[in-house]
Amino acid sequence: MIKKVKKIDKFKNLVKIKINNFNDYRGYFEVLHEINEYKKIGITNKFIQDSVSFSYCNVLRGLHFQLKNPFSQLVTVLEGKIVDVVVDLRKNSNCFGKYYKTLLSKNTYQQIYIPKGFAHGFLVLSKFALLYYKADGKYIPSDEAGIVWNDKNLNIKWNLASKPIVSKKDLKNKTFLQICKKL
Repeated sequence: MIKKVKKIDKFKNLVKIKINNFNDYRGYFEVLHEINEYKKIGITNKFIQDSVSFSYCNVLRGLHFQLKNPFSQLVTVLEGKIVDVVVDLRKNSNCFGKYYKTLLSKNTYQQIYIPKGFAHGFLVLSKFALLYYKADGKYIPSDEAGIVWNDKNLNIKWNLASKPIVSKKDLKNKTFLQICKKL
């Protein structure tokens, strides 16, 4: 069940969602997605793929997207705490080339709905983080693209305490200006 919705006005269709958490002495129960509740707030996607990622502290993943087959995502942190970042790649958007950054954690019971046309990345702030993704498209490795995490034009303020742990693949990501030529 949805407790609160924050539409990020500046970024059309980007939504931060607070979900209800039912706690008692036994543990907790959460509903991460219920189709009719999400329809009420304008999220009508038919999610076809669920994925999970596990990352250790200071791991930075992204900024990822698919070029020809973009998909929307509903991202939930099941354990841990992250800085979540999305970059608007929609050329007709007033926010094209701008980013939105937010903290997500298990303790805040929040999700972020990322519509098609955004690159996505995150930095793990806790000992580890477990993320759950619902997507309305299929991940196609040959269609994946990425923007380098420290792109000078985007100038994302990750608030790093130390040098992040980045995969060899993500270190080869392109700059925002290089990606713009492909969009």
